[in-house]
Amino acid sequence: MTVVRPLPETGSIFLDARGGDRALRVTWHHESGLVVLSLWRENVCAGSFRLAIDEVPDLIDMLRAGLVRSYETARDRIGAVESA
Repeated sequence: MTVVRPLPETGSIFLDARGGDRALRVTWHHESGLVVLSLWRENVCAGSFRLAIDEVPDLIDMLRAGLVRSYETARDRIGAVESA
């Protein structure tokens, strides 16, 4: 069984929309030049991904672009309903 370690000061936990004690932990490891994304179920780490710090801006850009598209789609949908 994986030992649960405390979250470093430079990290966050995001709860899965499906619930069920699922979470994503994001932790910065400046000493290693990495950001670690780990998937948790209850108190067990089910998997992790190590992303080099210099790749983080590309991930942020992709997430931001997806968010913009989501807002545009929602705005268009609301506009269509209001004009009907």
